[in-house]
Amino acid sequence: MSTAYGDEPRYRSARFRDGQFHNATAPKQPGGWQLMKLWWQFMFKDSSRTEPPEALSVTPLTQDQLRRAADGTIYRLGHSTVLMKLNGKFWMTDPVFSERASPVQWAGPKRFTPTPIALEDLPPIAAVILSHDHFDHLDRDTVVKLAAKTDVFLAPLGVGDRLIGWGIGAERVRQLDWWQTVEVDGLQFTATPAQHFSGRSFFEKNPTLWVSWVIYTGNHRLFFSGDTGYFDGFAEIGRRHGPFDLTLLEAGAYDERWAGVHMLPEQVIQAHRDLGGDWLLPIHNATFDLAFHSWDEPMEKMLALSAQHGVRLTMPRIGEAVRLDRYQAAQPWWRLKQPRHADTSVTATSNAM
Repeated sequence: MSTAYGDEPRYRSARFRDGQFHNATAPKQPGGWQLMKLWWQFMFKDSSRTEPPEALSVTPLTQDQLRRAADGTIYRLGHSTVLMKLNGKFWMTDPVFSERASPVQWAGPKRFTPTPIALEDLPPIAAVILSHDHFDHLDRDTVVKLAAKTDVFLAPLGVGDRLIGWGIGAERVRQLDWWQTVEVDGLQFTATPAQHFSGRSFFEKNPTLWVSWVIYTGNHRLFFSGDTGYFDGFAEIGRRHGPFDLTLLEAGAYDERWAGVHMLPEQVIQAHRDLGGDWLLPIHNATFDLAFHSWDEPMEKMLALSAQHGVRLTMPRIGEAVRLDRYQAAQPWWRLKQPRHADTSVTATSNAM
């Protein structure tokens, strides 16, 4: 791989040894024959429960709506793709606009719904914030197309090298190790630990780093988890950078067999508490079929657990605006056939099933 800095900064990371990156503590996750068995089961499973029976409703967005939106407005565009209007500019996490979260577009997990706005209709993006290199978080086609309207790409060590290899100028790529901070247009971004893994083929073993992100606007603190299992790093992040006005935590595509690298719903609640979070917005669900649980289980479980534990939960429909200055309690939009706000929403139609 090439590098944005010319001297392979990943090799200097305390997390990089023996030719690969490592977690602080090795997580429990399937490997070897167990992993192959899981892949086989996943390929031939009954998807009648893991995919919605009809297209989910989304709230459509236009560039004009986004430009007129109040500062501090957050939009979930699907899976872990979140568009944020902060300090007058737009910022985006883990953008995936392709139909499939896959190395090819003729096979692999297919979107349940279209994105609420086309990629070409997005406004200029101050920075794209990447958590790791898996296909449901780092989509080459999306990133390459976004390059024309994005100023800066923030990435973990090694992930930035991939971007440069795809033709993005090295001067626009910032690669960070855990606990490193960079400022972009008045916002502070700190790459914080996560417990996960990386690689885009069976032949790669953790060639790039995985991170979570702390975003500080000067007025608000946000936390974006990327993908991670539950670990004591959340408490450390909370001590160093919390409390947080909003936590964006992965809650979906989980299973007891890989709980070391993807949190179970009960662990999401605990992570939010460890971080000192005020609101919780679950992500990593309602977009792709990536596990064995029913497609709506993550939302139902988060709704029940938040009520049980007194956590302030918000779960907007895909494309629906959330304001940082106005708490919006979660509503079970996924149970409804018609959108909650008829004047601004449409029921999406899709050939995704």
